[in-house]
Amino acid sequence: MKVLRKIIEIDDEKCDGCGNCVPSCAEGAIQIVNGKARVISDKYCDGLGACLGECPRDALHIVEREAEEFDEAAVHELLKQQAQAEKSTGQRKPAMTGGCPSAALKTFSDTSCDCANQPRVTGSGGPSALGHWPVQIRLVPAGAPFLKDADLVIAADCVPVAYPSFHRDFLAGKAVMIGCPKFDDTQGYVDKLTDVFKKSGIKSITAVIMEVPCCSGLPHIIQKALENSGMDIPFSQVTISARGEILS
Repeated sequence: MKVLRKIIEIDDEKCDGCGNCVPSCAEGAIQIVNGKARVISDKYCDGLGACLGECPRDALHIVEREAEEFDEAAVHELLKQQAQAEKSTGQRKPAMTGGCPSAALKTFSDTSCDCANQPRVTGSGGPSALGHWPVQIRLVPAGAPFLKDADLVIAADCVPVAYPSFHRDFLAGKAVMIGCPKFDDTQGYVDKLTDVFKKSGIKSITAVIMEVPCCSGLPHIIQKALENSGMDIPFSQVTISARGEILS
């Protein structure tokens, strides 16, 4: 059954078949076919846009149109088939649970010698560095006084949980907005941040995201909002591992 929903559209004229978008699609919906990236079936595409930031030619966009409903069971079967195909060719692919690396189950053991020898990040304790409320992107008004001339941190929801020194290292003296590029309204985020950048005189933007593929949508949202706003604001990005370490 077809429904009106958001889905990825690929511009054939812009796509050069580089394949950068393929690994970022956790559902396996994008493949290179005859030298071009294709969504092989609407039912595999969740329309959340984790792939958008990977295209160097801006060929991928989210559109709203009549499409087959997203079919999670079909995605599981597709990923199973792709894993079997990769196994037969000797290529290794990270194991996934539930079809998306963001939802992969992980257990962090303190008893393994390997884990014991890894550097661990410890919390700083101390007082909260949060200087305002609310913090959710959807709830912060574009004209909020704490955004005026602020250095702004835009973090993925999972970051403060994974990174123990988030307050000490990222919040002190800064405004913060948080959200999830996978589960929230992507276009709503673009519109809200565009408004913020136009109205608030933001001095700098730091995106803090997790290493999982779906988080790559957040920098893309920020860049799109910057483009829409016409503002030239310094923008940097920090990526955090699931173990709470800064990767880049």
